[in-house]
Amino acid sequence: MNARIEVVAIDCLMVRLFEVIEESNMPWLLAASQRLRAVFAGNLVDLVPSYTTLMVQFDLLVLSPNEARGLIAEALTDLQPDSAGAGQSHEIPVWYDLSVGPELALLAGRSGLPQAEVIRRHCAHEYQVFALGFAPGFAFMGLVDESLAAPRLATPRKRVAAGSVGIAERQTAAYPAASPGGWNLIGRTPSTLFDRQREGFSLLQPGDRVRFVAVDRATFVNLGGDDTPLECPP
Repeated sequence: MNARIEVVAIDCLMVRLFEVIEESNMPWLLAASQRLRAVFAGNLVDLVPSYTTLMVQFDLLVLSPNEARGLIAEALTDLQPDSAGAGQSHEIPVWYDLSVGPELALLAGRSGLPQAEVIRRHCAHEYQVFALGFAPGFAFMGLVDESLAAPRLATPRKRVAAGSVGIAERQTAAYPAASPGGWNLIGRTPSTLFDRQREGFSLLQPGDRVRFVAVDRATFVNLGGDDTPLECPP
């Protein structure tokens, strides 16, 4: 790992740890996050982890950019990931059905797999939460089985229902709220992914691990899910 520091703004530096998105990056990114928070202490304004980078915003009234670079170098010295792992494990129920996940048929056609096998493969992997973005509580997770990878829709939908679970390339995610979106939808979860009353607001955080669990419609509804069919045209 050869870290590189890039300038984002006068009070913000980007620490690039990797060049390629891999699940194995996350333990290193989490370890670096912990070190950076410790060395910057109260002079850290914000720390934003992503797939391969950490964005560090510091208090310019206290630290100069050169001093901030020095603290970053200190944090990365002899860095080692936590062998015990970090983050929480989650099981997220999903109702996989064409009425709420119209691209389930598309992914089956692209891969040559029955829809039941698409569902099985989506549920078979424990995903890493790489980053939060796009919308509050929207967690980018990966990596999905290569057979399920599919590009985003050419024309995004104007409205995707809250809880919709989708795939884009080798990432998967669930929409925390109704919004426009261009991911391939394959189901819907009743889980509340973003809640202003929850500590940290988002159910999922970078470094968490997620496994999707297929449930039937009755269970989905009993858990509070909205089974209103999605309007399929984007």
